[in-house]
Amino acid sequence: MANTTTRTGRKAEIRAMIAAERRELADLLDGLREDQWNEPSLCAGWRVREVAAHMSTGFRLSLPATLRELAGAGGNLHRMTDRVARRDAAARSTAELAAFLRDGAHHPWTPPVGGFAAALGHDVVHGLDITVALGVDRRVPEERLSVLLAGIRPSGLRFFGVDLDGVQLCADDLDWSYGAGSGAPVRGAAQDLLLLAFGRRLPPGRLRGEPSGRFTATANATA
Repeated sequence: MANTTTRTGRKAEIRAMIAAERRELADLLDGLREDQWNEPSLCAGWRVREVAAHMSTGFRLSLPATLRELAGAGGNLHRMTDRVARRDAAARSTAELAAFLRDGAHHPWTPPVGGFAAALGHDVVHGLDITVALGVDRRVPEERLSVLLAGIRPSGLRFFGVDLDGVQLCADDLDWSYGAGSGAPVRGAAQDLLLLAFGRRLPPGRLRGEPSGRFTATANATA
């Protein structure tokens, strides 16, 4: 019973983090200039507006609608999410895209794998896809980062195509590291290392250490 109560309490804590993250990101989106919505994000191939549209897809589409979209994409999840994000980004105003996120703050949607921690990761990482690309200095609260950093696993790194062979990630601002202790260190802010673990290439100057070039976008690269 004690373990069940603890798990229930922790789930409630993470859901509160999700709601806060969505509300804060909605406020941030409301404050963007129109030209910023058309800037590239860190999410390859998407502008800020496609990322914003994608973030609320899970709680705007019903299960039957999602299955229809998936069937229309030949069963390819990545093709489906890309097509829906581009369609909704073109059809919806920026105010609507921000409002979807705010109105869905308490929606219980979770990705197919990972539960509420994965839902938090979805929101935090896509929020960083926007703010880091735009140069907006938003710091994700430590309690949210700690949940996500604790959940980094080799299976997740493989899914996102991240090769940390011979590398140790070392956060400057949190007591956190990941990887073999004998690995060459890559240092940076914890939220930047989280982006790295989710397969993003960071803008130049955000990471330090000899292997950091493996995880840094070239100066003329576009998302």
